[in-house]
Amino acid sequence: MKPSLTLAILLSLSFAPAARAANEADYKAAYAAAEAASKEAAGMRNQWTVTVSALAAAKKAADGGDFDRAVAASREAEALAKASIFQATSEKEAWKAMEIR
Repeated sequence: MKPSLTLAILLSLSFAPAARAANEADYKAAYAAAEAASKEAAGMRNQWTVTVSALAAAKKAADGGDFDRAVAASREAEALAKASIFQATSEKEAWKAMEIR
């Protein structure tokens, strides 16, 4: 699968509408998943700044009691983190194809 298609799929899933109003437990689960993916990306030295911004937006929304927005931002952060992990993984070997021989 092409990287751009994978990124598009991940991002579209993160914006899927919720069937019901989110609560604090939903937020905590979504935030934990996003934070774990973000830490994995950081461990690969490929954490995107937009991921950090999305996590901050999720926390701010949750602090204000807007759990729908907090869950959405958490899911966006998770999708971005997973996309950055995919990028790091694919580029780890892709540079060899560009090597002058």
